[in-house]
Order: sequence, then C-alpha cells, then structure tokens
Amino acid sequence: MENIDQRYLVQQNKLSDDALKPPVFAKVMRSKEGKFEGVSFIKNKEKATIMTVEQAQEVIDWASNKKSNAHEYATKIICVGQ
Repeated sequence: MENIDQRYLVQQNKLSDDALKPPVFAKVMRSKEGKFEGVSFIKNKEKATIMTVEQAQEVIDWASNKKSNAHEYATKIICVGQ
C-alpha cells in the first residue's frame, strides 16, 4: 500500500498588520467527487486541511489567482508541527 505524504498546511499572514493579527489557515473545499473547488481561510489551525505538498501548491496558486487582494498576504506552506 502506498503511503501518501500528507503533512502540510497553507498559512497566510496579512503583510500590513506588522504581525499583530494571527495567521489564518486554508480549508479546502472539494466536490463530492473530490474535485478541487476553492479555499476558505480560517483562524482555527486544528480545522485546517492537511494535504500533500502538491495540493498545498494548488491552494497557493488558487489563492494568488482568484483573490483580488492576494498581494496583501504572505502565503506559505508549513509542516503540521510548525
């Protein structure tokens, strides 16, 4: 059986707040068939989606292309334990 490396989160920090606001984390929305539909960013790290590095990159690409204010945020992939 193949072991899929799912241990990454996507974290987003607002650039203009001088680290005053806590980071938010990606919660991926998928269809019933498992097709990627989008992302919402939530404060609760425990409820964030744990994913592979490829899925995390898909989230970053989506956020940078679909969110009109993406330039105001620093978005990065982190390991679950960080």
